[in-house]
Amino acid sequence: MPSIPHTALPSGAKIPTFGLGTWRMGEDARRRKDEVAALRHGLDQGITLIDTAEMYGDAESVVGEAIHGRREDLFIVSKVLPENASRKGTVAACERSLKKLKTDRIDLYLLHWRGAVPLEETIEAFNALVEAGKISDWGVSNFDISDMGEIWKTPAGNGVASNQVLYNLSRRGIEFDLMPWCRKHKMPVMAYSPIEQGRLLGSPALREIARRHNATPAQIALAWLMRHDDVIAIPKAGTIAHVDENLASLDVILTKDDFAALDRAFPPPQRAQPLEML
Repeated sequence: MPSIPHTALPSGAKIPTFGLGTWRMGEDARRRKDEVAALRHGLDQGITLIDTAEMYGDAESVVGEAIHGRREDLFIVSKVLPENASRKGTVAACERSLKKLKTDRIDLYLLHWRGAVPLEETIEAFNALVEAGKISDWGVSNFDISDMGEIWKTPAGNGVASNQVLYNLSRRGIEFDLMPWCRKHKMPVMAYSPIEQGRLLGSPALREIARRHNATPAQIALAWLMRHDDVIAIPKAGTIAHVDENLASLDVILTKDDFAALDRAFPPPQRAQPLEML
């Protein structure tokens, strides 16, 4: 069983750099049993980070069912929708999420993307939730570098712990400026859709490197992402077999030639780019 590395949030809290994503879980009752089983299997294999959100259908309740009886060992991430991110709305949304998750706290609570509510108001709500013991840390998602600069200058905004963004081989724009900014502020980046929702898997470069390593293209894409010790990958897996495939990526050691081949197939950014979202 591969060992899962950890990194630190600015608060000092340890967070695993590999976890379980849940986007679109809970949307089809026919798949719920398999989804719960997949999450539980991941926990059995030593994965302790689960990422979810109030937007993700009924995913929070799927997570709540999967983690029943084993909450203490886990790191739970959830998100508040921007339209709910007012002072009162954030607190109410958090309470709803806690109820679905069947837990008394969320380890990292994120603003899902930038909305119309002033950042100062959302931050006040986050800090009230921290003081109440309902969340341990707070952060953001889908924030570009200009957004990060703005939140950093907002009162108490330097308490932001992480930024969850779209990042994979085909979406490397953050490497030019956003990732260095986060690194400067000792803030890990969470990478969602690390295999571009499966669209990367047909890449000839990935397939050739996978063949050399006796691995799958998905495992190569994840191993490439895990080269950073301050990037957290959260691939979704709706079946036990998929969990095992993703987890095995931690055993893949890419070579300099592999990285060079991937850079040729998926060139790193040469200039600033707008933040991409899915």
